[in-house]
Amino acid sequence: MPRPPSPSIPEREFLYASLKQSLRLDGRLPLEMREPTLTFGPDLGWVDCAMGRTRVLASVDGKMVKPTPERPLEGVITIHSEISPMASSDYETGRASDEEVVLTRMLDKVLRRSDTVDKESLCVQAGQRVWHLRLTIHCLADAGNLLDCACLAGIVALKHYRRPEVEVEGEDVTIHHPSERAPIPLAMHHTPYCFTFAYFPDTTTQAVLDPTSLEQRLSAGLLSIALNAQRELCVVQKAGGVPLAPDEVMRIINVAVGKAKELDRIVEKRLQEDWSTRNVEVR
Repeated sequence: MPRPPSPSIPEREFLYASLKQSLRLDGRLPLEMREPTLTFGPDLGWVDCAMGRTRVLASVDGKMVKPTPERPLEGVITIHSEISPMASSDYETGRASDEEVVLTRMLDKVLRRSDTVDKESLCVQAGQRVWHLRLTIHCLADAGNLLDCACLAGIVALKHYRRPEVEVEGEDVTIHHPSERAPIPLAMHHTPYCFTFAYFPDTTTQAVLDPTSLEQRLSAGLLSIALNAQRELCVVQKAGGVPLAPDEVMRIINVAVGKAKELDRIVEKRLQEDWSTRNVEVR
């Protein structure tokens, strides 16, 4: 599949001239992000997340397995991400691009290695049975900033998911169907969100949050920050050659903290709305 052509010189000059005046082609302010749209599926743990025309589908499913010998008291969480060519002509089947590698690594750092989910709460019988949660991320459309959209879809899917209630009597383990007993939400330590900022060759041009595909292509570097609304920093990743002063990094982190609080309110509101329509007990 051919790659899309590089932006033309007039496109590049027009974008740079607009950004110098703090104007963006989609009408947003430099530090304004596209408001996410969250649509929940028929099953708990299924969410369709859209930010503008960027769209990601995330789903969670669980099964009982034997724990690893190294961690007999902890459940297992695996993340599988997939970007199909339908998302963008940048991607090819069977060949992982640099963007896909970065996406997969960041999802693992933000959603698994930051201890988002309490793994010990997934233990049913020490050394014998634990829950294995599989988070699947399908990237359906890439119109810029696929990483932030995928992280948001993943964290919302985990918060939306409910695992079956389990009863243990001696060596017998009974998994109750949701129709018998209400399923149980995951025990989560925190709710991290990812925010990506694009920097440009002219250092007098202000960084932009949630870059579009064109802004991302013409940027000279990206800074991605994952944190929660409680100001706990999880991951800072910088890609590109634009050097950043410590003061600038701290300024961007403070911006991200404010955005995390806004995003947290949006997510909680949508979850409450969906649970109320399903008559799901909120614990």
